[in-house]
Amino acid sequence: MVRQKIQIKKIDNLTARQVTFSKRRRGLFKKAQELSTLCDADIGLIVFSATGKLFEYSSSSMMQLIDKHKVHSDRDMDSPDQLQSFNLQSEKKNYGILSREFAEKNRELRQLNGEELQGLGLEELMKLEKIVEGGISRVMKIKGEKFMREISSLKKKQARLNEVEGHNAIEGGHSADSITTNHSLVNGHLDYIDSVTSLKLGLPIPY
Repeated sequence: MVRQKIQIKKIDNLTARQVTFSKRRRGLFKKAQELSTLCDADIGLIVFSATGKLFEYSSSSMMQLIDKHKVHSDRDMDSPDQLQSFNLQSEKKNYGILSREFAEKNRELRQLNGEELQGLGLEELMKLEKIVEGGISRVMKIKGEKFMREISSLKKKQARLNEVEGHNAIEGGHSADSITTNHSLVNGHLDYIDSVTSLKLGLPIPY
């Protein structure tokens, strides 16, 4: 069956027009991303919907691509020397941006470690405090989960050891009561460690 060719003209139905715009916009951005990946090309797309909503895609920084386009529009780039000079300037600019971002991230990291706090205002300190508290909570949660897994593993190992000892002891003529007493003492000690660990980590006490 021959597929009917869609006539390219404005879609009168508003709902159908919005659905088509959404689908084709996603397809256009996907093709641009594939072209950028396959050919290592710098691509920037700017789309405004009929209602004025902005959609954009860029393979790198959109502002850098706009600046690059402006320079190409203002200058004659036919000369290889001019093109090489522009690329060198662009690389230097990118290096400067990355250097500033690197310095900013280092400063934030030092502040998280409690350094260079004197220049921060009250609002910034409160924001930093929330970040640190959130990090500590996540660390405590993961630490608690690992503790509980370790304790559970110890209990399973002890249970297997109890079975082996019980079997060997019965074969050796020891009484079942003495075996049960020893096992109860060991298991009680593990339960005590389990409860103390839960209290220290602020976790529910296992029963």
